[in-house]
Amino acid sequence: MGRKGSKPQRFDPAITEGPIRKAVWKLAWPSVLQNVVAGLQGIVDHTLIGHYVGTTGNAAVGVSWLLFLVVVVFVGSVYTGMGILVARLAGAGKADQVNRVVYQAFLTSVLVVGGILTPAGIFLAPSFLVWVNATPEVQLEALPYLRTLLFFSFGLLFFYMISAALRAAGDARTPLRLGVLTTLLNLALSVVLIRGLGPIPAFGTLGAAMGTVIAPAVVSLIVLYLMFTDSLIIRRVKGKMLLPDWNIIRKLFSFGLPSGFQGIAMNLGGILIVGFVGSLTHSKEAQAVYAVCYTQLFSLVTWSSVGLMGATSTIVGQNLGALKPERAMQGARTGAFIALGVASLIGVLFLFLPDALLGIFGMSDPVVLDLGSQFLAYLSLSGLLVSVAINYTGALQGGGDTRSPLLITLFSQLLVPPGVLFILQVNYGLLPEYVWRVILLGHFLRCVLSVIRFYQGRWMQIRVEIESSW
Repeated sequence: MGRKGSKPQRFDPAITEGPIRKAVWKLAWPSVLQNVVAGLQGIVDHTLIGHYVGTTGNAAVGVSWLLFLVVVVFVGSVYTGMGILVARLAGAGKADQVNRVVYQAFLTSVLVVGGILTPAGIFLAPSFLVWVNATPEVQLEALPYLRTLLFFSFGLLFFYMISAALRAAGDARTPLRLGVLTTLLNLALSVVLIRGLGPIPAFGTLGAAMGTVIAPAVVSLIVLYLMFTDSLIIRRVKGKMLLPDWNIIRKLFSFGLPSGFQGIAMNLGGILIVGFVGSLTHSKEAQAVYAVCYTQLFSLVTWSSVGLMGATSTIVGQNLGALKPERAMQGARTGAFIALGVASLIGVLFLFLPDALLGIFGMSDPVVLDLGSQFLAYLSLSGLLVSVAINYTGALQGGGDTRSPLLITLFSQLLVPPGVLFILQVNYGLLPEYVWRVILLGHFLRCVLSVIRFYQGRWMQIRVEIESSW
């Protein structure tokens, strides 16, 4: 029931009724487009840094994001738990409970970010850079970049939270509009701060970090205004609901923590891979290739797949809330076909235009071009596998099963690839193509195991309910 003088809070009935393909596409295309647009920002940053700072700057940004993503995915675990609850409650039409859950997620993230993760990350940053075999010149560029991201991260994380909440409630277009605004502002700031303009000095790599934190902070203020004027499907809460509700917070962690540990495990696996890349003969060139190809160009696959993952999770969660499990399964299958189509198009670009793609980032060194072309060929296949795996991860999470994706990730990303690379390094010595093949192997395992687990159907029996502690 809406507040006096405001529109009633209603959720989109097309998600739980009518043609399933239309429902999936309605949620998917804004989410995919938003994530692709956001991914383009990273590409622009790397391009500007490549031209104005050089390969050292690209490597610095790449290794810095490996640590920052550990923070993002851990806080994002709270938002995953929030999304599961919001989707299920929205499917059941419980608007007031949706608002309560989102506010409790906000309170929880303030505590986790400000009290634990940011201070710890700033303190551990120098040791981390040494651990991943970053060269001294890369460390010099990376440390201020990384500490800026960590210290001023809350605006970015709040933006992630409200976008996830809106999508879980069935509104994928508002996050798209806000995301485009954030990206445009970030682009303008990056162009000015990286290269300098007039009296504004060139901050280089640090300028990219400044733009990354300023833009979402500004947009977050706009989001708060929209919430306080009841202009969004997610509304503000008042009175007693402003107090911490420990039952809801426990639910957020119960459903979310496994996804947080999954993300951390995945990024730890990536960090270990970077360590192996750093041990190759041409370590600086190989790390720059890894940063550009895997964290930037491959993000065209992962960001679009993550957008589809959110859409699939919402479809599954809301239809389970509406007591329609078969429709939920159909939605997951439809999302997988869309994901494969997008990944196939991107894979064609990787196969046939590698030099042109690498040239965008100012990469012209023959060693870098050879390594990059080789890696992109493997990633063209990995993209197909990862897109399907991410889609079914979203389907499992939408059903409330966040533990299975964690176990799958531990095996396919943290155990197998580093383990195989260690054995190869000890017994044969590492070549770049060995690293690329092992990355592909990890993606294959994750895809197969995710599909098998989803079609076992145990997620249909998971109950998602909340009770107030007041």
